[in-house]
Amino acid sequence: MSLPLEPQDAQQTVGFANALDAVIDRTIAAKRLVGAVVLIAQDGDIVYSRTAGLADRERGQAMAEDTIFRLASITKPIVTIAAMRLVEEGRIGLDDPVTKWLPDFRPRLADGTEPVIVIRHLLTHTSGLSYGFTEEGGPYARAGISDGLDQPGLPIAENLKRLASAPLLFAPGSNWQYSLAIDVIGGVIEKETGSSLGEAVARLVTEPLGLADTAFAVRDRDRLAAAYMSASPQPERMGKEASVRALTGFVSFAPDRIFDPNSYHSGGAGMAGTAGEVLAVLETIRKGGAPLLSPETVKTMMADQANGVRQPLDPGVGFGFGWAVVTDPVAAQVPWSKGTIRWGGAYGHSWFVDPTKKLSVVALTNTTLEGMWGQFTVDLRDAIYTAL
Repeated sequence: MSLPLEPQDAQQTVGFANALDAVIDRTIAAKRLVGAVVLIAQDGDIVYSRTAGLADRERGQAMAEDTIFRLASITKPIVTIAAMRLVEEGRIGLDDPVTKWLPDFRPRLADGTEPVIVIRHLLTHTSGLSYGFTEEGGPYARAGISDGLDQPGLPIAENLKRLASAPLLFAPGSNWQYSLAIDVIGGVIEKETGSSLGEAVARLVTEPLGLADTAFAVRDRDRLAAAYMSASPQPERMGKEASVRALTGFVSFAPDRIFDPNSYHSGGAGMAGTAGEVLAVLETIRKGGAPLLSPETVKTMMADQANGVRQPLDPGVGFGFGWAVVTDPVAAQVPWSKGTIRWGGAYGHSWFVDPTKKLSVVALTNTTLEGMWGQFTVDLRDAIYTAL
């Protein structure tokens, strides 16, 4: 059964909306989120739209449909789409070595050997690179490597130099580790296009889709949501710098980074945008890629390209180009259909596209980390599928 769209199903529609409203309302009432924008499309139609809570608690500014959010890792699928456009144009090859564009980017394994990292390894997070937040006090911290969310004003050349100095965790292609790989892809795109990553992404992705707010800068600061982090008794507003425990380390944030024009355009975490524009990108993929990509390329992106190496970490879930891919819903213990793609963003976001249900869901919040992997994301997902 699909979500009710016809007038005769008005009672079901109201029931569906009430169930989702209840999830959002109780999460905000429990002070786990400050504010949220949730959009759900099915078969191209908006079947649920909700703004709730506050974009800026201290200013008393209500959340709005056009609120701009720091997107964090929602940047990744957008930059990946840009890269895949260059692949379709024959300008980047999936099996080309990264050194073709970045000749000095030569990280080594712990034994000192230098393996070949190809573009495919970066797109699937199988390169052996990592993120600093995965290991407190590890080599990334010692090298001063930015995860793309902090260190305003840092140039990309310097961060890539630091990244290349840290040892790879494993031989490229042999394992999976979420990483700064898409920042490296950003460097490749800049070299190939001879422009900044922001200019390249605008030409390749956002301008063809008519998106005005999705960029590596904020066009209208009055619409930018404040950034908060989970705390008790209520989320705490981030200062100039913030550190949030995640996995085995800490994620470092500098919310004003996006205002500094000297900050490198982080392909993995540097963009801002609205829920509606994120939904437009996801719907473009769900519908087959036009006007950006061919259906064949999208099919490739939505398949597990990590060759199953992610499965021990996350049973039933692989990784394509730009996002996780549900390969076995039973093993994953999720209600999503096989082939669903999903991911999130550390500033407090989650999204998924279920191609079988023709369903795209975007939930942007201003609260780290509840809005990315907290109970809210599970409750929202389950409420949606209960109504299907």
